[in-house]
Amino acid sequence: MSELYFFDTYAFFEIINGNLNYKKYEEVNVITTVFNLAELNYGLKKEKDEKSANEITEKYRAFLVEVTLDDVKEAMSLKIKNKQMSIPDVIGYIIAKKYNAKFLTGDKEFKDKHNVEFVK
Repeated sequence: MSELYFFDTYAFFEIINGNLNYKKYEEVNVITTVFNLAELNYGLKKEKDEKSANEITEKYRAFLVEVTLDDVKEAMSLKIKNKQMSIPDVIGYIIAKKYNAKFLTGDKEFKDKHNVEFVK
């Protein structure tokens, strides 16, 4: 069985844009949250037409996992200590930990964090 990865928004964009450093992650088991897909959809709508943005975002629906209030509270405690991190990113980091998934990102704020696969 393949390793489980949490894709943050950065990872989605790198894969969509064809970054070869992310090629190997196209076939792994993936989870993400609705917050990351919201960021993805917003970013796509700034670059593409609404229909295309929605179709691309919809392709990742199957990767969604639930976020509980306890997850949010734990994530906001992390955010208090790491103000530069976005709310979707800290929630995602906590969800990755909860599911024993590697947190895949190229966001510099996560470069030296535990359980992060940092790829530019």
